[in-house]
Amino acid sequence: MVFNGLDILLRDTDQLKKRSIALIANQTSVTLDLKYSWLELQKQGITLKRIFSPEHGLFSTEQDQAAVTLQPAAGYDVISLYGNSADSLLPDTSFLQDIDLVLFDIQDIGSRYYTYINTLALFMEAVHGLDIEMLVLDRPNPLGGQAVEGPLPDTAFRSFVGVLPVPPRHGMTAGELARLYLDHMKLDVNLRVVPMQGWKRPMHFPQTGIQWVVPSPNMPTWETALVYPGMCLFEGLNVSEGRGTTTPFLHVGAPFIEPDACATELAKLDIEGVLFRPVYFKPSFHKYKDEVVGGIFLHVTDPDLFRPFTTAVALTTVLHALYPEKLRFLREVYEFNDLHPAFDLLYGSATLRGMIESRHPFTDIRESWRADERAFLPVKKKYHMYR
Repeated sequence: MVFNGLDILLRDTDQLKKRSIALIANQTSVTLDLKYSWLELQKQGITLKRIFSPEHGLFSTEQDQAAVTLQPAAGYDVISLYGNSADSLLPDTSFLQDIDLVLFDIQDIGSRYYTYINTLALFMEAVHGLDIEMLVLDRPNPLGGQAVEGPLPDTAFRSFVGVLPVPPRHGMTAGELARLYLDHMKLDVNLRVVPMQGWKRPMHFPQTGIQWVVPSPNMPTWETALVYPGMCLFEGLNVSEGRGTTTPFLHVGAPFIEPDACATELAKLDIEGVLFRPVYFKPSFHKYKDEVVGGIFLHVTDPDLFRPFTTAVALTTVLHALYPEKLRFLREVYEFNDLHPAFDLLYGSATLRGMIESRHPFTDIRESWRADERAFLPVKKKYHMYR
Protein backbone atom coordinates (compact mmCIF):
# COMPACT_ATOMS: atom_id res chain seq x y z
CA MET A 1 0.00 0.00 0.00
CA VAL A 2 1.19 3.50 -0.86
CA PHE A 3 0.61 6.28 1.68
CA ASN A 4 0.17 9.77 0.22
CA GLY A 5 1.90 12.81 1.66
CA LEU A 6 -1.43 13.92 3.14
CA ASP A 7 -1.78 10.70 5.12
CA ILE A 8 1.78 11.09 6.41
CA LEU A 9 1.15 14.71 7.42
CA LEU A 10 -2.04 13.86 9.30
CA ARG A 11 -0.14 11.47 11.57
CA ASP A 12 1.34 14.48 13.37
CA THR A 13 -0.16 17.93 12.82
CA ASP A 14 1.26 19.69 15.88
CA GLN A 15 3.65 21.58 13.62
CA LEU A 16 0.64 23.18 11.88
CA LYS A 17 -1.34 24.41 14.87
CA LYS A 18 0.33 27.80 15.20
CA ARG A 19 0.54 28.48 11.47
CA SER A 20 -1.64 30.63 9.20
CA ILE A 21 -2.39 28.16 6.43
CA ALA A 22 -3.87 28.15 2.94
CA LEU A 23 -4.52 25.00 0.93
CA ILE A 24 -4.28 24.47 -2.85
CA ALA A 25 -6.58 21.53 -3.51
CA ASN A 26 -9.41 19.94 -5.40
CA GLN A 27 -11.50 16.84 -4.82
CA THR A 28 -8.45 14.58 -5.21
CA SER A 29 -7.14 15.95 -1.91
CA VAL A 30 -8.34 12.97 0.08
CA THR A 31 -6.96 10.46 2.56
CA LEU A 32 -6.67 6.78 1.75
CA ASP A 33 -10.18 6.31 3.14
CA LEU A 34 -11.45 9.17 0.93
CA LYS A 35 -11.87 11.91 3.54
CA TYR A 36 -11.30 15.45 2.28
CA SER A 37 -8.11 17.06 3.54
CA TRP A 38 -9.70 20.30 4.71
CA LEU A 39 -12.19 18.40 6.86
CA GLU A 40 -9.53 16.11 8.33
CA LEU A 41 -7.33 19.08 9.17
CA GLN A 42 -10.28 20.77 10.81
CA LYS A 43 -10.89 17.68 12.94
CA GLN A 44 -7.36 18.07 14.27
CA GLY A 45 -7.92 21.68 15.26
CA ILE A 46 -6.35 23.28 12.20
CA THR A 47 -8.39 26.05 10.61
CA LEU A 48 -7.41 27.10 7.12
CA LYS A 49 -7.44 30.74 6.12
CA ARG A 50 -8.72 29.81 2.67
CA ILE A 51 -8.63 27.20 -0.09
CA PHE A 52 -7.30 27.87 -3.58
CA SER A 53 -8.72 25.71 -6.37
CA PRO A 54 -7.17 25.02 -9.81
CA GLU A 55 -8.78 24.74 -13.25
CA HIS A 56 -12.13 22.91 -13.13
CA GLY A 57 -12.78 24.03 -9.54
CA LEU A 58 -12.65 22.42 -6.13
CA PHE A 59 -15.02 19.60 -7.10
CA SER A 60 -14.05 19.52 -10.80
CA THR A 61 -17.46 20.76 -11.88
CA GLU A 62 -16.29 22.94 -14.81
CA GLN A 63 -15.17 21.90 -18.27
CA ASP A 64 -11.78 22.70 -19.76
CA GLN A 65 -10.90 26.37 -20.29
CA ALA A 66 -14.08 27.46 -18.49
CA ALA A 67 -13.70 30.22 -15.91
CA VAL A 68 -14.38 28.92 -12.41
CA THR A 69 -16.55 31.37 -10.52
CA LEU A 70 -19.28 30.00 -8.27
CA GLN A 71 -18.04 26.95 -6.35
CA PRO A 72 -19.85 24.51 -4.05
CA ALA A 73 -19.35 25.42 -0.41
CA ALA A 74 -16.61 23.55 1.45
CA GLY A 75 -16.97 25.42 4.72
CA TYR A 76 -14.22 27.82 3.60
CA ASP A 77 -13.72 30.69 1.20
CA VAL A 78 -12.63 29.01 -2.02
CA ILE A 79 -10.52 31.18 -4.31
CA SER A 80 -10.31 30.17 -7.97
CA LEU A 81 -6.94 30.15 -9.70
CA TYR A 82 -8.60 29.81 -13.08
CA GLY A 83 -10.77 32.68 -14.27
CA ASN A 84 -11.30 34.75 -17.41
CA SER A 85 -7.74 35.93 -17.97
CA ALA A 86 -4.11 34.91 -17.58
CA ASP A 87 -3.91 37.17 -14.52
CA SER A 88 -6.38 34.87 -12.75
CA LEU A 89 -3.81 32.05 -12.79
CA LEU A 90 -1.89 33.85 -10.05
CA PRO A 91 -3.24 34.55 -6.55
CA ASP A 92 -4.09 38.17 -5.78
CA THR A 93 -1.49 39.51 -3.35
CA SER A 94 -4.25 40.36 -0.87
CA PHE A 95 -4.82 36.62 -0.39
CA LEU A 96 -1.19 36.09 0.62
CA GLN A 97 -0.80 38.75 3.27
CA ASP A 98 -2.24 36.80 6.20
CA ILE A 99 -0.66 33.38 5.55
CA ASP A 100 2.75 31.89 6.29
CA LEU A 101 2.22 28.36 4.96
CA VAL A 102 0.67 27.01 1.76
CA LEU A 103 -0.13 23.30 1.42
CA PHE A 104 -0.38 21.86 -2.09
CA ASP A 105 -2.27 18.58 -2.34
CA ILE A 106 -3.63 17.64 -5.78
CA GLN A 107 -3.33 14.39 -7.74
CA ASP A 108 -1.36 15.01 -10.94
CA ILE A 109 -1.63 12.65 -13.93
CA GLY A 110 1.94 12.70 -15.23
CA SER A 111 1.75 15.08 -18.19
CA ARG A 112 3.25 18.55 -18.72
CA TYR A 113 -0.01 19.78 -20.26
CA TYR A 114 -2.11 18.97 -17.23
CA THR A 115 -2.54 22.36 -15.62
CA TYR A 116 -2.46 21.46 -11.92
CA ILE A 117 1.33 21.19 -11.82
CA ASN A 118 1.50 24.48 -13.70
CA THR A 119 -0.68 26.03 -11.00
CA LEU A 120 1.86 24.79 -8.46
CA ALA A 121 4.73 26.33 -10.45
CA LEU A 122 3.01 29.70 -10.84
CA PHE A 123 2.08 29.81 -7.15
CA MET A 124 5.74 29.22 -6.31
CA GLU A 125 6.58 32.25 -8.45
CA ALA A 126 3.90 34.27 -6.64
CA VAL A 127 5.42 33.64 -3.20
CA HIS A 128 9.01 34.19 -4.39
CA GLY A 129 10.78 36.39 -1.84
CA LEU A 130 7.88 36.33 0.62
CA ASP A 131 7.97 34.87 4.12
CA ILE A 132 5.67 32.05 3.08
CA GLU A 133 6.56 28.38 3.24
CA MET A 134 5.25 25.96 0.61
CA LEU A 135 4.65 22.35 1.59
CA VAL A 136 3.88 19.87 -1.21
CA LEU A 137 2.05 16.75 -0.04
CA ASP A 138 3.29 14.27 -2.60
CA ARG A 139 1.18 11.78 -4.54
CA PRO A 140 2.02 9.10 -7.14
CA ASN A 141 2.68 9.79 -10.77
CA PRO A 142 -0.07 7.51 -12.19
CA LEU A 143 2.12 6.62 -15.19
CA GLY A 144 5.08 5.57 -13.07
CA GLY A 145 8.33 7.37 -12.53
CA GLN A 146 10.62 5.90 -15.16
CA ALA A 147 9.53 6.54 -18.77
CA VAL A 148 9.88 9.99 -20.31
CA GLU A 149 8.64 10.93 -23.73
CA GLY A 150 8.60 13.92 -26.03
CA PRO A 151 10.48 17.20 -26.46
CA LEU A 152 11.52 19.87 -24.01
CA PRO A 153 9.52 23.08 -24.59
CA ASP A 154 10.99 26.14 -26.25
CA THR A 155 10.79 29.10 -23.84
CA ALA A 156 9.20 31.19 -26.61
CA PHE A 157 6.19 28.85 -26.42
CA ARG A 158 5.66 29.12 -22.66
CA SER A 159 1.97 28.88 -21.78
CA PHE A 160 -0.29 27.42 -19.13
CA VAL A 161 0.24 24.00 -20.74
CA GLY A 162 4.01 24.55 -20.83
CA VAL A 163 5.30 26.26 -17.70
CA LEU A 164 7.63 23.49 -16.55
CA PRO A 165 10.83 22.66 -18.50
CA VAL A 166 9.94 18.98 -18.90
CA PRO A 167 8.76 16.66 -21.70
CA PRO A 168 5.04 15.90 -22.19
CA ARG A 169 5.52 12.67 -20.22
CA HIS A 170 7.95 13.55 -17.46
CA GLY A 171 7.98 10.58 -15.06
CA MET A 172 8.11 12.77 -11.93
CA THR A 173 5.87 13.43 -8.94
CA ALA A 174 4.50 16.85 -8.02
CA GLY A 175 7.01 17.12 -5.20
CA GLU A 176 9.91 16.30 -7.51
CA LEU A 177 8.67 18.78 -10.11
CA ALA A 178 8.42 21.50 -7.47
CA ARG A 179 12.05 20.93 -6.47
CA LEU A 180 13.14 21.01 -10.11
CA TYR A 181 11.24 24.25 -10.76
CA LEU A 182 12.66 25.88 -7.65
CA ASP A 183 16.18 25.39 -9.00
CA HIS A 184 15.28 26.08 -12.63
CA MET A 185 13.79 29.50 -11.81
CA LYS A 186 16.20 30.21 -8.93
CA LEU A 187 13.23 30.99 -6.71
CA ASP A 188 13.56 32.32 -3.20
CA VAL A 189 10.92 30.02 -1.72
CA ASN A 190 11.03 27.94 1.45
CA LEU A 191 9.89 24.69 -0.18
CA ARG A 192 9.42 21.36 1.54
CA VAL A 193 7.92 18.10 0.33
CA VAL A 194 6.15 15.51 2.47
CA PRO A 195 7.12 12.32 0.61
CA MET A 196 4.96 9.26 0.14
CA GLN A 197 5.67 5.94 1.77
CA GLY A 198 5.69 2.75 -0.29
CA TRP A 199 5.75 4.25 -3.79
CA LYS A 200 8.27 2.83 -6.27
CA ARG A 201 9.12 4.33 -9.63
CA PRO A 202 8.01 1.31 -11.71
CA MET A 203 4.48 1.48 -10.24
CA HIS A 204 1.49 2.33 -12.39
CA PHE A 205 -1.48 3.70 -10.50
CA PRO A 206 -3.43 0.42 -10.14
CA GLN A 207 -0.46 -1.01 -8.24
CA THR A 208 -0.59 1.68 -5.53
CA GLY A 209 -3.77 0.46 -3.82
CA ILE A 210 -5.11 4.03 -3.89
CA GLN A 211 -8.63 4.77 -5.12
CA TRP A 212 -8.87 6.78 -8.35
CA VAL A 213 -10.68 10.07 -7.65
CA VAL A 214 -11.61 11.83 -10.89
CA PRO A 215 -9.25 14.85 -11.02
CA SER A 216 -11.08 16.65 -13.84
CA PRO A 217 -14.28 16.11 -15.84
CA ASN A 218 -12.57 14.39 -18.77
CA MET A 219 -10.14 12.25 -16.78
CA PRO A 220 -12.53 9.51 -15.58
CA THR A 221 -10.05 6.63 -15.30
CA TRP A 222 -6.39 5.78 -14.99
CA GLU A 223 -6.55 4.43 -18.56
CA THR A 224 -7.47 7.95 -19.69
CA ALA A 225 -4.43 9.37 -17.91
CA LEU A 226 -2.24 6.75 -19.59
CA VAL A 227 -3.04 7.99 -23.11
CA TYR A 228 -3.31 11.71 -22.25
CA PRO A 229 0.37 12.74 -22.73
CA GLY A 230 -0.13 12.09 -26.43
CA MET A 231 -3.82 12.33 -27.15
CA CYS A 232 -4.08 15.80 -25.65
CA LEU A 233 -2.40 17.01 -28.86
CA PHE A 234 -5.78 16.60 -30.54
CA GLU A 235 -7.02 19.63 -28.63
CA GLY A 236 -5.01 21.54 -31.22
CA LEU A 237 -6.67 19.89 -34.24
CA ASN A 238 -10.11 20.00 -35.82
CA VAL A 239 -10.53 16.43 -34.57
CA SER A 240 -12.61 15.49 -31.55
CA GLU A 241 -10.50 14.22 -28.66
CA GLY A 242 -13.57 12.41 -27.36
CA ARG A 243 -14.89 15.13 -25.09
CA GLY A 244 -18.63 14.75 -24.89
CA THR A 245 -18.32 10.95 -24.66
CA THR A 246 -17.71 8.56 -21.77
CA THR A 247 -14.22 7.68 -23.04
CA PRO A 248 -12.43 11.00 -23.75
CA PHE A 249 -8.88 10.80 -25.16
CA LEU A 250 -9.20 7.05 -25.69
CA HIS A 251 -10.70 7.77 -29.07
CA VAL A 252 -10.55 10.59 -31.59
CA GLY A 253 -12.67 11.34 -34.64
CA ALA A 254 -13.99 13.79 -37.21
CA PRO A 255 -16.62 13.74 -39.99
CA PHE A 256 -13.94 13.44 -42.67
CA ILE A 257 -12.18 10.39 -41.16
CA GLU A 258 -12.79 6.96 -42.69
CA PRO A 259 -12.01 4.66 -39.75
CA ASP A 260 -10.94 1.54 -41.65
CA ALA A 261 -8.55 3.43 -43.90
CA CYS A 262 -6.98 5.11 -40.88
CA ALA A 263 -6.61 1.85 -38.97
CA THR A 264 -5.00 0.20 -42.00
CA GLU A 265 -2.34 2.92 -42.24
CA LEU A 266 -1.64 2.84 -38.50
CA ALA A 267 -1.10 -0.91 -38.66
CA LYS A 268 1.83 -0.31 -41.03
CA LEU A 269 3.74 1.65 -38.37
CA ASP A 270 5.83 0.14 -35.61
CA ILE A 271 3.69 1.20 -32.61
CA GLU A 272 4.11 -1.08 -29.61
CA GLY A 273 1.73 -1.78 -26.74
CA VAL A 274 -1.47 -0.61 -28.40
CA LEU A 275 -4.13 -1.78 -30.86
CA PHE A 276 -6.19 0.56 -33.03
CA ARG A 277 -9.90 -0.16 -33.50
CA PRO A 278 -11.93 1.69 -36.18
CA VAL A 279 -15.03 3.28 -34.62
CA TYR A 280 -17.86 5.77 -34.99
CA PHE A 281 -19.10 7.91 -32.09
CA LYS A 282 -21.29 10.95 -31.39
CA PRO A 283 -20.11 13.63 -28.93
CA SER A 284 -22.85 15.14 -26.78
CA PHE A 285 -20.90 18.39 -26.43
CA HIS A 286 -17.67 20.07 -27.58
CA LYS A 287 -16.33 19.42 -31.11
CA TYR A 288 -18.89 17.93 -33.53
CA LYS A 289 -21.66 17.99 -30.95
CA ASP A 290 -24.49 15.60 -31.94
CA GLU A 291 -22.67 14.51 -35.12
CA VAL A 292 -21.66 10.94 -35.87
CA VAL A 293 -17.94 10.98 -36.57
CA GLY A 294 -15.49 8.33 -37.71
CA GLY A 295 -12.34 7.67 -35.77
CA ILE A 296 -9.96 5.39 -33.94
CA PHE A 297 -10.15 3.87 -30.45
CA LEU A 298 -6.94 3.04 -28.58
CA HIS A 299 -6.66 -0.25 -26.69
CA VAL A 300 -3.47 -0.31 -24.62
CA THR A 301 -2.24 -3.90 -24.49
CA ASP A 302 1.01 -3.32 -22.56
CA PRO A 303 1.31 -0.17 -20.39
CA ASP A 304 5.07 -0.70 -20.03
CA LEU A 305 5.67 -0.72 -23.78
CA PHE A 306 3.01 1.83 -24.69
CA ARG A 307 4.27 5.29 -25.62
CA PRO A 308 1.32 7.70 -25.70
CA PHE A 309 3.15 10.64 -27.26
CA THR A 310 4.59 8.58 -30.11
CA THR A 311 1.18 7.00 -30.66
CA ALA A 312 -0.62 10.34 -30.96
CA VAL A 313 2.01 11.73 -33.32
CA ALA A 314 1.68 8.62 -35.48
CA LEU A 315 -2.07 9.09 -35.62
CA THR A 316 -1.72 12.78 -36.50
CA THR A 317 0.80 11.96 -39.24
CA VAL A 318 -1.53 9.35 -40.73
CA LEU A 319 -4.51 11.74 -40.66
CA HIS A 320 -2.51 14.45 -42.41
CA ALA A 321 -1.34 11.99 -45.08
CA LEU A 322 -4.90 10.77 -45.68
CA TYR A 323 -6.72 14.11 -45.40
CA PRO A 324 -4.23 16.95 -46.09
CA GLU A 325 -6.97 19.30 -47.27
CA LYS A 326 -9.29 18.63 -44.34
CA LEU A 327 -7.08 18.23 -41.28
CA ARG A 328 -6.56 21.65 -39.73
CA PHE A 329 -4.34 23.00 -36.96
CA LEU A 330 -6.53 25.26 -34.83
CA ARG A 331 -5.52 28.89 -34.31
CA GLU A 332 -8.12 30.11 -31.82
CA VAL A 333 -7.13 31.41 -28.38
CA TYR A 334 -5.96 28.48 -26.28
CA GLU A 335 -5.26 28.71 -22.55
CA PHE A 336 -5.21 32.52 -22.75
CA ASN A 337 -2.59 32.44 -25.53
CA ASP A 338 -3.22 33.74 -29.04
CA LEU A 339 0.39 33.95 -30.20
CA HIS A 340 0.79 30.35 -31.35
CA PRO A 341 -1.48 27.52 -32.54
CA ALA A 342 -2.63 25.27 -29.70
CA PHE A 343 -0.82 22.28 -31.25
CA ASP A 344 2.49 24.18 -31.06
CA LEU A 345 1.87 25.23 -27.45
CA LEU A 346 1.23 21.63 -26.48
CA TYR A 347 4.28 20.34 -28.33
CA GLY A 348 6.43 23.20 -27.10
CA SER A 349 7.49 24.57 -30.49
CA ALA A 350 6.42 24.66 -34.14
CA THR A 351 8.80 21.84 -35.07
CA LEU A 352 6.36 18.94 -35.09
CA ARG A 353 3.66 20.77 -37.04
CA GLY A 354 6.26 21.82 -39.59
CA MET A 355 7.51 18.27 -40.05
CA ILE A 356 3.98 16.90 -40.44
CA GLU A 357 2.96 19.59 -42.93
CA SER A 358 6.19 18.99 -44.88
CA ARG A 359 5.36 15.27 -45.00
CA HIS A 360 8.48 14.04 -43.24
CA PRO A 361 8.47 10.25 -42.76
CA PHE A 362 7.12 9.14 -39.42
CA THR A 363 10.41 7.41 -38.61
CA ASP A 364 12.23 10.77 -38.90
CA ILE A 365 9.58 12.55 -36.87
CA ARG A 366 9.78 9.94 -34.13
CA GLU A 367 13.54 10.47 -33.82
CA SER A 368 13.27 14.28 -33.66
CA TRP A 369 12.70 14.48 -29.89
CA ARG A 370 15.04 11.65 -28.81
CA ALA A 371 17.92 14.03 -28.00
CA ASP A 372 15.65 16.00 -25.63
CA GLU A 373 14.65 12.80 -23.86
CA ARG A 374 18.29 11.79 -23.40
CA ALA A 375 19.17 15.25 -22.11
CA PHE A 376 16.30 15.28 -19.62
CA LEU A 377 16.93 11.89 -18.02
CA PRO A 378 19.96 12.92 -15.93
CA VAL A 379 18.23 16.16 -14.93
CA LYS A 380 15.17 14.22 -13.82
CA LYS A 381 17.27 11.76 -11.82
CA LYS A 382 18.81 14.61 -9.83
CA TYR A 383 15.41 15.29 -8.25
CA HIS A 384 14.27 11.73 -7.66
CA MET A 385 12.90 11.16 -4.15
CA TYR A 386 11.95 7.52 -4.74
CA ARG A 387 13.59 4.44 -6.24
